[in-house]
Amino acid sequence: MNNKDLAKNVLDLVGGEQNISGLTHCATRLRFVLKDDNKADLKALDQLEGVLRAQNSGGQVQIVIGAKVDAVYSEVRKLTSDRIGGGEESADNGPKKKRNPINVVLETIAGIFTPVLPALVGCGMIKCLSTVMAAMGWLEGSGFLTIINMIGDLIFYFLPFFLAVSAAHRFKTNPYLAVALAAGLMHPTILNAAAQIADTGVSTIDFLGMPILLMKYSSSVIPIILAVWIMSYVYPLVNRVIPKFLQVLLTPMIVLFIMIPLELIVFGPVGSHIGDWLTNGINSLFSTAGVLAGAILGFFKPIMVMFGMHYAIMPIQVQQVATLGATVLLPTALAANLAQAGAAFGVFFLTKSKTMKSAAGSSGFTALFGITEPAIYGVTLKYKRPFFAGCLAGGLVGGFYSLVHTTANAIALPGVLALGTYTSDRYMYVVIGCIAAVVLGFVFTLIAGIKEDNAGATTKQPANGAVDGVQSVMATEQASAVTSSQDATSTDMLIVSPMTGEIKPISEVEDQAFAQELMGKGIAVVPTEGKVYAPFDGVVEALYRTKHAIGLKAANGVEILIHIGVDTVSLKGKYFNAHIQQGQAIKAGDLLVEFDPEGITAAGYNIITSIVVTNMQQYGDVLTTATSGPIRESEALIKLIP
Repeated sequence: MNNKDLAKNVLDLVGGEQNISGLTHCATRLRFVLKDDNKADLKALDQLEGVLRAQNSGGQVQIVIGAKVDAVYSEVRKLTSDRIGGGEESADNGPKKKRNPINVVLETIAGIFTPVLPALVGCGMIKCLSTVMAAMGWLEGSGFLTIINMIGDLIFYFLPFFLAVSAAHRFKTNPYLAVALAAGLMHPTILNAAAQIADTGVSTIDFLGMPILLMKYSSSVIPIILAVWIMSYVYPLVNRVIPKFLQVLLTPMIVLFIMIPLELIVFGPVGSHIGDWLTNGINSLFSTAGVLAGAILGFFKPIMVMFGMHYAIMPIQVQQVATLGATVLLPTALAANLAQAGAAFGVFFLTKSKTMKSAAGSSGFTALFGITEPAIYGVTLKYKRPFFAGCLAGGLVGGFYSLVHTTANAIALPGVLALGTYTSDRYMYVVIGCIAAVVLGFVFTLIAGIKEDNAGATTKQPANGAVDGVQSVMATEQASAVTSSQDATSTDMLIVSPMTGEIKPISEVEDQAFAQELMGKGIAVVPTEGKVYAPFDGVVEALYRTKHAIGLKAANGVEILIHIGVDTVSLKGKYFNAHIQQGQAIKAGDLLVEFDPEGITAAGYNIITSIVVTNMQQYGDVLTTATSGPIRESEALIKLIP
C-alpha cells in the first residue's frame, strides 16, 4: 500500500476529518487528538498494511508508522483542510473533549520538540563527528574542525529561535512575532550585559521601575515556550480591541510592547529557574541514587516508547546539554535501545518462521541505530517475553552506565552511530555497556524463550475490523477438499483454493507486504472467474468495508486472508459485492464475494489475488501444492505442516 492510500485509510478509520481536533507527528508515529475516540477503529488501524501499531495513549490516538511517518503525515495533511494540524483544536463549534492536564502538557512538549528534532539530531551527529576527530587528533586547530564544531553547536546557541517557530505553530499564533520574542531574549543588549556582570557589577536593567534581570538565554528552553504560549492569548485579545483598519499598524507594536518586557521581567527568569531546578534535580537524583535511577530509566524506556511518553523528558535532556554540556539521561536510552536490539536478535535465533526471522533481523539492526519501534511492535512485543528480557537488560546496563558516570554531550539518536557523543571516566566503559546491552538482551531472550504457538494471538490480523475471540461454530468435514478437523499439532492440513484461476508465486504480487510474506505465507491466484468461495467451514472473522479483502477463521484455528487485487482498496467497493457479513458462520463452498475482473482491470488495477495464512507461527511450515498452473475452486492449494 502506498503512502497516499495508507493516509486515506488512516483518515477514514479515525472517523474522518470532521472527527479530528488536532494532528501532529513525531519520529515514528502519527498523533491524532479526536473529538470522539469511539469513532476510531483501533483494531482496523492496527491491521492496516504499513501500520506497526495503533493505540490510544495520553489522550491521543497514536498510529506507529515507522521511518516513513513524515511522508504519510504529508499525505494526510493534503487530504485535510489547513485548520487541521499541529495538535491545535479545529475551528468548528463541536463539543470539546475533556482531557487530562498532564496528558495535555506531555502532548504539547512532544508537539513543540518533534519539529525541532531534525536540527537537534543533525547538530548532535555533527557534534559526534567533531568529538571523534578531536579525540583522534585529526585536523587539530584547522578551520575545517572549527566550522564542524560551529555546526554542532548551532542548535544550542540559537535554541530559542527554533523553539519559537515550533511553539508558534503549536499554539496557533504568529510565528514571526514569536521569533521576535526569541530575539528579545537573544539581543546583545541582554547577552553582553549578562556576560559582563562580573566586571560591571550591574545585574539588572530598570524598566518603568521594574527590574529586568540580566541572564543568558541562548540555550534556554522554558522561557520562550512560556512567552509564546502567553502571546497566543495576548495577540487575539489586542486584535479584538484595535479597529480593523489599524490592526496592521498597531497590533504587532502593542503585542511586542507588552510581551518583550513581560518575558524579560517574568517568563525569562521564572523559566530559567524552572529549567535549572529540573536539571539540578535530575543530577542530584543520579548523584545520590545513580545506579537505581539509571536502572529504572533503562528498564522503562521501551515502555515509555510504547505510550509515546519518551518525548516528555526531551526538554530536560536539552536543558542539561545546553547548561551543563552533558546529560545523564541519554545513556539510559542507549542501553534500552541496544538491549531491545539484542532481544530482536534473540527472536531471530529462536524463531522457525522465515518471515519473523526477516523482521527480527532487520528491526534488530534498526534498533542498533536508535529506532526501536519496529523491533518493539513488530517482534519483541509479539512474543512478550523478549520485550521484558530487553527491558531487564536495558535496566542492568542503564544502572552500569550511571555507576561509571556516563553522559552524552549532544542530543542524537541513542544508537551506535552516536557513540562519539558519550563520555565516561573511561571511554572503554561506554563500549563495554553497548556490548553488554546487546549480549544480555540476546541471552535473556534465549533463556526466556518464545512461544511460537501463542505468537499468532498477537500477530497483526489482516483485514479491517477483525473481531477478537470469535468462537468457531461448525466442525470441519472429514474430506480432502476441506481442512482437516484434527488439531493443528497432530496432522498435516490442506486448504483448498477459494477461486478458479492461474497459480502464481506470492513473490509476483506487486504489493511488498504480500510479496515479502509480511502479512503471512501463502500463494497468489490470477482469477479467471469473479467469485470467491469459502475454502472451509468456519467464521468470517473480518470483512473489509470495501469488500476487497476477507479474513476467515476455520473451526480448528487456521486463519487466512484473501486479498483480491493490488491497491483495490482505492476502488472503495466498486466492482465488489459481498454475500456475507463479519462474524457470520460459513460452510465450505459458500459464495463469499463476487467481483468484476474486467471492470477492475479496466480501472487500471491488477486482479492478482493473495491467499495467505496469517497465523503461520502456529505451524511448522506453510507449503503450497504448486507454484504455477491452472487451479479450480475447491482443489487443494495450501498444505500446513504442524
